[in-house]
Amino acid sequence: MKLGIVGLPNVGKSTLFNAITQAGAESANYPFCTIEPNIGVVDVPDERLAKLATIHGSKKIIPTAIEFCDIAGLVKGASTGEGLGNKFLSHIREVDAIVHVVRCFENSDIVHVDGDIDPIRDIETINLELMLSDIELLDRRLERSSRAAKSDKSLLKEVELIKEILQHLEAGKSIRTMNLSEEESELIKSFNLLSSKPIIYVTNVSEDELVDSDDNEYVQRVKEFAKEEDAEVIAVSAEIEEEISQLEDDEKIEFLNDLGLEKSGLDKLIQASYNLLGLMSFLTAGPMETRAWTIKKGTPAPQAAGKIHSDIERGFIRAETISFDDLMSVGNMVLAKEKGLVRIEGKDYIMQDGDVVLFRFNV
Repeated sequence: MKLGIVGLPNVGKSTLFNAITQAGAESANYPFCTIEPNIGVVDVPDERLAKLATIHGSKKIIPTAIEFCDIAGLVKGASTGEGLGNKFLSHIREVDAIVHVVRCFENSDIVHVDGDIDPIRDIETINLELMLSDIELLDRRLERSSRAAKSDKSLLKEVELIKEILQHLEAGKSIRTMNLSEEESELIKSFNLLSSKPIIYVTNVSEDELVDSDDNEYVQRVKEFAKEEDAEVIAVSAEIEEEISQLEDDEKIEFLNDLGLEKSGLDKLIQASYNLLGLMSFLTAGPMETRAWTIKKGTPAPQAAGKIHSDIERGFIRAETISFDDLMSVGNMVLAKEKGLVRIEGKDYIMQDGDVVLFRFNV
């Protein structure tokens, strides 16, 4: 999974990226500090892995991972090349979802590119550039498809859909707000449109306001806006995340407890991204390694097996499966089998989050 972090210059985007990935992206109080996107890979925290590894005596634990891409600050006119905008927009096309960092704190020492704090204006500035870029792309696509449809009538449906989307975009609404059918969504997937990508709004608040972020007027305005797009909203403090990133695991827990927080911003962001993209994890375990694998909810067992290796999917016979909770309730696989907790599942089985599975296959 690849998430692209976007935002106007000086909203705390690169500070947050540095904190959650510890990748050392340059962060400074001036626009276009980030030109080429910085990449950081973060392990997805999963407390189940250590417990599973203990039961199986695993030599290694391999969590699943998320790739974060810190994309340069966008400005008005990005869709026409302002501030190297075309280059930045091309980077966004490569991600699975957008993490839009929005400034929701006052600080006279940190310059805002538009002079004052207005999160909705900031969101609309970037959304507009994404939509303008989509309009340009769809105009070209419509011209090509319309010509081709004269001899290939199967393209007429695509032509009509493009016209409908263009009308929606020209009304100032992102594709995320359209009620597209499953067939229509599949049809436009190859277009790789920016304003159709799932989005999480990350409201960057001050350290003092993080615990009671719902009292922040700016955060409330972002939440109201996000309802229209059915988008996720989380509140973080980039400053706090920066402090957390310097601590050991046990110190992080103590630090969060002292602040009255249950989770770090990174944990909230990962959970929100899994929810947004409809993802979950199944688990494999043995003497060599215990590992988490990320799949879409609703994935059948053979396709999940293919996540490990294509040969396992091709030669799939069955899945020997037990839920993590059931395994923990008895303590080991021997007892689990004796109590009939290990299930034999076939090709039609839909994987569940926390399934501990052994795939049987023959090629």
